[in-house]
Amino acid sequence: MNELNGGGLMPLIGGIAFAVAGLIAWFFVNRASVRASEQIRLLEALLEEQKKQNAILQQLTQQVAGSEADTVDEEQDRDFTRLIPER
Repeated sequence: MNELNGGGLMPLIGGIAFAVAGLIAWFFVNRASVRASEQIRLLEALLEEQKKQNAILQQLTQQVAGSEADTVDEEQDRDFTRLIPER
């Protein structure tokens, strides 16, 4: 009878220790997973913002290039008309 009590207590303690160690490991793995998911979400949001900024920058450069072309054309037209004598 003494062997049953002594033999039954050690596996119980081992099982509890194994369960506690498993819960601790699960906690840290779950925590790392949540952090990774949050970082992925933030990186995707950052990518969307960069795409919007690139589109705006492209529109601005096209507008500036268009206005510069207009001013260059106007200057060339004015210069050309100065060279033609009026009759």
